[in-house]
Amino acid sequence: MPFFTLEGIDGSGKSTVISIIQKELEKRNANFIAVREPGSTGIGEKIRDMLLDPNVFISPVEEVYLYATSRAIFVRRIVLPALNSGKIVISERYVDSSFAYQGYGKGVPLKFIYEINKTAISGVFPNLTVLLDIDPSTGIKRLESKKKDRLELEGLNFYERVRDGYLKLAERFRYRYMVVDGTKEPGEIASIVLDKLERFMQ
Repeated sequence: MPFFTLEGIDGSGKSTVISIIQKELEKRNANFIAVREPGSTGIGEKIRDMLLDPNVFISPVEEVYLYATSRAIFVRRIVLPALNSGKIVISERYVDSSFAYQGYGKGVPLKFIYEINKTAISGVFPNLTVLLDIDPSTGIKRLESKKKDRLELEGLNFYERVRDGYLKLAERFRYRYMVVDGTKEPGEIASIVLDKLERFMQ
């Protein structure tokens, strides 16, 4: 069964789209799990809380290690058992987020991020990655009404670098990436993703 990930800058609509996809798959009685990363395990959620706490200082390199730790637990306790039991795995974020945020966004060498993560993920890469692409100023505007976490407090220039990083990843890994206009209505995006996912499963 496929391992499917949804990526994009903050404010791109990932959570909303996954929620719609999840409800539609439930209607179809599909055998799947929807998860988020970091998180989805007790330790992962604690690491997530620490990483996103605006009152905690964590350097970019330390972020890489913490995300990789959460990811290692996530893969071994959630992803692999689900895939091995025949379930579709749909994840909001995965290893590409580290390349985009800590790599392109914060300047940590991509090779370093890869070396740290290759053991953490046990060689498990997504079969399909959907990138919800939006202009960073749009994403920031969408976040205006909510209390921002540590990463969401980063400025426009940071998110421009992250977006540029995602687009470079999409070009480099074209065999598994699909870029979708994140300004479309969430329902329309979900339909596009579901159509692609169904074709991928055939």
